[in-house]
Amino acid sequence: MNSTTISSQVIWPLVVYSLAVFVLIALMLGLSYVLGQRRHEKATDEPYESGIVSQGSARLRLSVSYYLVAILFIVFDLEAIYLFSWSIAFRETGVEGFIEAAIFIAILLAGLIYLWRLGALDWGGRQLSLQSSDTTQRQ
Repeated sequence: MNSTTISSQVIWPLVVYSLAVFVLIALMLGLSYVLGQRRHEKATDEPYESGIVSQGSARLRLSVSYYLVAILFIVFDLEAIYLFSWSIAFRETGVEGFIEAAIFIAILLAGLIYLWRLGALDWGGRQLSLQSSDTTQRQ
């Protein structure tokens, strides 16, 4: 077999899949146009959630602590994924991999203790009080 035959055999399923996707998209758009609603009422262009027209501004002001906890969740979640993948490859990594993972966990634990002491994990009361305690000590 030459390279042209091999490349056409490899590309053929991709071409069929792409055509099937485009036909499906065209079918869904066509059916929604034919079967879709023709009326245009006042509330049609208004944003709503769960069938309830919203009242007030959509620009809700959230506390910085909300975003801080969200970012911390993402960081620790990604590290949990890393540790899960390490646990799957535990036999292949051997003792060196175990030592590296233990160091990684120790660094994570140190970061978590730092954030806990800083107050970043508190939802109420003192939050990020390290800066405020420095100011009170100076006075």
